[in-house]
Amino acid sequence: MKIPSFLNPAEHIPNREFAGRLGLGVLVLTVVTSLIHCWMNSFGLLMTIKMNAIHLGTMMAITFLYYPARSKSPREVPSWVDWVLVVLALSGSLYILLGYNRLLASHLNPLPLDLAMAVMTMALLVEASRRAVGLPLTILGMLFVFYTKFGLWFPGLFAHKGFSWERIIIRMGLTDEGIYGVSLTVSSTYVFMFILFGAFLSATKTSEFFNDFALALAGRFRGGPAKVAVVASALMGSISGSAQANVATTGAITIPLMKRVGYVPYFAGAVEAAASTGGILMPPIMGAAAFIMSTFLGVPYFKIMLAGAVPAILYYTAIMFMVDLRAKKRGLTGIERSELPSLKETMLHRGHMLLPLALIIYFLVAGYTPLFSAFLGLLSIIVLSFLRQSTRMSFRDFLSALDMGARSAAPVAIACGVVGFIVGSVAMTGVGQIVALNIIMFSGGKLWAALILCMLAALVLGMGLPATACYIVTATIAAPALQQMGVPPLAAHFFAFYYGTMSAVVPPVALTSYTAAGLAGAKPMKVAITGFGLALSGLLLPYLFVYNPMLLFVDFHLGQFLFVVIMAIIGIYSLSSGIIGMQFYGLAAWERLLFVGIGISMVTPLGLYKVISLGFFLFFTLQNVLRHRKHASA
Repeated sequence: MKIPSFLNPAEHIPNREFAGRLGLGVLVLTVVTSLIHCWMNSFGLLMTIKMNAIHLGTMMAITFLYYPARSKSPREVPSWVDWVLVVLALSGSLYILLGYNRLLASHLNPLPLDLAMAVMTMALLVEASRRAVGLPLTILGMLFVFYTKFGLWFPGLFAHKGFSWERIIIRMGLTDEGIYGVSLTVSSTYVFMFILFGAFLSATKTSEFFNDFALALAGRFRGGPAKVAVVASALMGSISGSAQANVATTGAITIPLMKRVGYVPYFAGAVEAAASTGGILMPPIMGAAAFIMSTFLGVPYFKIMLAGAVPAILYYTAIMFMVDLRAKKRGLTGIERSELPSLKETMLHRGHMLLPLALIIYFLVAGYTPLFSAFLGLLSIIVLSFLRQSTRMSFRDFLSALDMGARSAAPVAIACGVVGFIVGSVAMTGVGQIVALNIIMFSGGKLWAALILCMLAALVLGMGLPATACYIVTATIAAPALQQMGVPPLAAHFFAFYYGTMSAVVPPVALTSYTAAGLAGAKPMKVAITGFGLALSGLLLPYLFVYNPMLLFVDFHLGQFLFVVIMAIIGIYSLSSGIIGMQFYGLAAWERLLFVGIGISMVTPLGLYKVISLGFFLFFTLQNVLRHRKHASA
């Protein structure tokens, strides 16, 4: 089963690859784009909207070259229409760069040409989004624009007087409160630099180091390759910021290994999909949404990174429990030690490439901005790569990293630009407050009901939107409702961020599962359903940190923190046991339901329920241990 093209047209149209003089010309564009961004984010002093205009124009130009308009479009060369769109995209950015001072001097009283150029850029952005991101986000962005204009046509509380087209165009296309707004600012600064950082790490073959490191660390244990997939995906995901890229990078090695030791293909693909999805939650680099969250909340990125540590560790603990219990149930073993890479040799030959990550963490902890940290991390990769021949970059590798960085950043930038339509519309119409009031009304003022509504909204939105766009929409509309019900802002935004990320593994549009299915040679929907089951124990974690914000280091008390973490681990293990049907010995159907119920009860804020559930857990786990010993002795 394939993803329907109308849900995600970008996914079924392969990117172009160029050769010869054309390839050289396009390479010059991508390399110059990366170098310009390095200059803008280090020594260049540009007004934010001008920097965003350059970013959006170059990213749209790259999109029109690499993403064909239709499945029947030529693959070898761009069409003449593509070249026209490239010229128009670059012209729009140059117009803002050269003419925005005049527009400011006129107090945003635009000339007809200003409005025409803004409309042109907005139309180009819609087409770029259709190609690179897919129809769901594109249509959603346009719906919000039409809602801003035709508010009188909407029923009840959603009705408003509407705005003129001129005012909408000025707001959306000529200010920093529309497509050039905060989401694109984050994309042009933090996100681009960290994507480039990841591209340089890949050029030094650091991804191979992560795989060898994970193999040496976990390969010999029960069901070792699955645990290798979990460890490698966590490491790689922490720097890639893309779940699908994580699957493609680590899955090419871990999925065949899992199949070799006895995992069926669909389960091998599901493990990689679930593990790679969680990579976006893993500090220090947590994807574009985390940087946008930092900007939305007005807090240092280090605080976001610190808050994300415990949920990410708990999520991967849940996945590790699932694969271990599955391996025990199937009687699977690890890989022979003689077939595994040496941990010592791996660290000696490529371990120095962990230093750039350590430097980034150090500078973030020391209070430096993510931008400064990313720039120094990038420089450190280039310098440190020359310490070993196995990681040394050639000039070709250097150009390839610059090229890959610009190409990888394009879909993220386009998504952030389209989200500007949504953010601008919400600010103009006040629809965010209306939705928040409706959530509170439908939930009857009960927090658990509001959380379920927000979760469903995020998961449904995420079925067609990238994680970044899903977070922004959910945070803009649903997070205010949670905050009005007493949830700390950081916990409310993390709730939206978490489920926006997890939507990538929720059927039917589980994009990471479809990517993993291709590598595993399994049916995509079977991989998606199994991957969702593996991630299910982790899907309860947001409720845990909403009811216990100290897991995000909000109102931190060590004793309570340790109690909550221990209860969370027990709850995750209990839920995993119930889902897999295994502890020390196989579980009957009624026992599986019991352990699932115990796991769910562990996320409640009521201490009495937790204590009772803990008692049940200990009693029935002891029963399972005794049954296992009796069976072993027999």
